[in-house]
Amino acid sequence: MTLIKSISGIRGTIGGAPNEGLTPLDIVKFTSAYGTWLKNRHAETTKLKVVVGRDARISGVMVKNICIGTLQGLGIDVIDLDFSTTPTVEIAVPLENAQGGIILTASHNPKQWNALKLLNELGEFISAEDGASLLDIAAKEAFDYADVDKLGTVTENDTYLQKHIDIIKALPLVDIEAITKANLTVACDSVHSTGGIFIPELLRQLGVKKVISLFEEPTGEFPHNPEPLPENLGAIAEAIKTQGADLGVVVDPDVDRLAFVCEDGTMFGEEYTLVAISDYVLSHTKGSTVSNMSSTRALRDVTEKHGCSYEAAMVGEVNVVNTMKATNAIIGGEGNGGVIYPEVHYGRDALVGIGLFLTQLAKDGRKVSEIKASYPVYTISKNKIQLTPSINVDEVLLKIKQKYADQPIIDIDGVKIELGNEWVHMRKSNTEPIIRVYAESTSEKLANELGERFVQELGELAGI
Repeated sequence: MTLIKSISGIRGTIGGAPNEGLTPLDIVKFTSAYGTWLKNRHAETTKLKVVVGRDARISGVMVKNICIGTLQGLGIDVIDLDFSTTPTVEIAVPLENAQGGIILTASHNPKQWNALKLLNELGEFISAEDGASLLDIAAKEAFDYADVDKLGTVTENDTYLQKHIDIIKALPLVDIEAITKANLTVACDSVHSTGGIFIPELLRQLGVKKVISLFEEPTGEFPHNPEPLPENLGAIAEAIKTQGADLGVVVDPDVDRLAFVCEDGTMFGEEYTLVAISDYVLSHTKGSTVSNMSSTRALRDVTEKHGCSYEAAMVGEVNVVNTMKATNAIIGGEGNGGVIYPEVHYGRDALVGIGLFLTQLAKDGRKVSEIKASYPVYTISKNKIQLTPSINVDEVLLKIKQKYADQPIIDIDGVKIELGNEWVHMRKSNTEPIIRVYAESTSEKLANELGERFVQELGELAGI
């Protein structure tokens, strides 16, 4: 059993003893802490409102009922979206004039996991400082529940599937007429979660001629590892080849990550989702872009090709959003297939990404594999070095920074060293004594060699 308490939310495996897994008692405790934090934050508001949505996990109904009941017990009204997506809840919070939102999803984790992802009144993930305050409230169990005449109410709302789709259809850079004329056949893998409700319907309303929908029913019984990585996508690759699809679309269980599969069944690559969509956006709207420090250099190359500026952010969606706001970026995100398009909202949104890419594909005239081939070729190698608890990780990273002081370095989140068109990013884990080592080069072989080289150098500097 596992329970992970972090500044961004609470996640864990279902079952076990309290404080060792995500048990009913833990759900009550951390929902109470979140509700109490909201009441402190909005002390001038007499009646608070929270939007709650969930993915299709087997534990979803149980977690939702406890979560909603707890919010009611605090005197907070609830808008229950039930089956939803992370970006849909993010959109709903400000539209409902709510003070917060909770998404019940463990993202790409296996079915035994679930989590509470916590939003502020903007529909954005709470900050590190807010998360720390919430965890302090939970630790102290500083809760004060409402009396019987002030309990919260529950309102069910199933309108946000269409509201979300309508927002995407109304975007200036989404061209339904062009998509319709292209007569596209698109396959989608919704991994038996809520993407099965949202993605096929979105594709049809955007004008896709034929939709091949895999694993559509939202049962929560994931047919494969739900993380949208190449090794998990054999079924959709085969469907594309046998049924002649022009594109494959893959989402994770809460539909904030997006990956494409080419018409020949090869992978477009999660890292290139943001690259391609940014290329399309920048070709129509000039502005800066942002991705986290561990994302591919290709976004910077494409941004500079358009005469615009690129900025690297600390790892984590909240950090990417903060940097996007600071630089007034028109698009940004993460190399895990997370596309953030501020014209809609500041959150990763697979549905927005689909609308933009389908328009790009329809107007471009090339096959998906040809679009991918037009971008700089990079490969990222992911490694880690295990350290003993007695080793000072910050000191080791400082030594590697000093060793490469003559190279361009970014040190806002660990140490990232640029070596021509290669880079290596080294950052310590927040939960265990390891240093994560991400390296990028122009081939898998070179990226692996670069990563292994720095693993060795870090080990030598650490004396192991």
